[in-house]
Amino acid sequence: MKRVLVTGAGGFVGARVMEQLGGRLHLICPPRGWMERAGLGDILNLMAETRPDAVLHLAAMSNTWACEQDPAVSYRANVMLPLWIAQAAQKWGAKLVAFSSDQVYAGVTQEGSLSEDMPLSPANVYGRHKLEAEQKILSAAPDAVLLRATWMYDLPGYGLPAGSGLLLQLLRAGLRGDSLTFSSHDWRGVTYVRQAVENLIPALELPGGVYNYGSENDRDMLATARCFCQALGISVPLNEGDRARNLLMDTSKARQAGVVFDDTCAGIDRCLTNYGLKKP
Repeated sequence: MKRVLVTGAGGFVGARVMEQLGGRLHLICPPRGWMERAGLGDILNLMAETRPDAVLHLAAMSNTWACEQDPAVSYRANVMLPLWIAQAAQKWGAKLVAFSSDQVYAGVTQEGSLSEDMPLSPANVYGRHKLEAEQKILSAAPDAVLLRATWMYDLPGYGLPAGSGLLLQLLRAGLRGDSLTFSSHDWRGVTYVRQAVENLIPALELPGGVYNYGSENDRDMLATARCFCQALGISVPLNEGDRARNLLMDTSKARQAGVVFDDTCAGIDRCLTNYGLKKP
């Protein structure tokens, strides 16, 4: 069984990795909070102690507002820490799979689906740091796999972190009678996190490089919210916003390598079926 070191095991994605993949991978994680204090030497020692075949680097400072407020903390968490992990993985000979983000596309004015090889100049701190991390990681570990992940969601339960995805936002609004605002000029994929976790198994075998990772979407975010409400059987007042953004990723590179996702509105059906809320 492959030995895999998991960072961020207590987070939204990491907790589900530990729950879903524990029977197929020998998962190892450092103590909670350890990564916040670790330097390169500590990470090298951890690799020597745990002897991983691969590393899933899921830890990040992913709140875009917090990154804007404290760029120095973001830089350590989102650039330097991944670089140290890449350097340690390369020295140890462990395959590195690390999450990047669709936020590297923030500020793109091009319409339609966006490919991994287009020139980028992210419009926010988080996106800039994620893009710099990709470049530094691949320089240190050319066979590393960088997954530009979409916004993700899950239903709450099983004692796992609930996150703040689209599904939970809509459910909370439905329960409270609140309205939500989405724009018909805002485009991005939205992914069922358990499918993203399941796809980490084939992602561990990908050749090194950058991959768009998650569900594609042929609907804008206002239409996507309506699709989710219909699937959930709830009524939420949805207001038309004016946000203009394109984070819509072309995932054909990953798909051709065997990493396949439902599209965004099929993903919600998978989620509800998995939880027994919809018949297969």
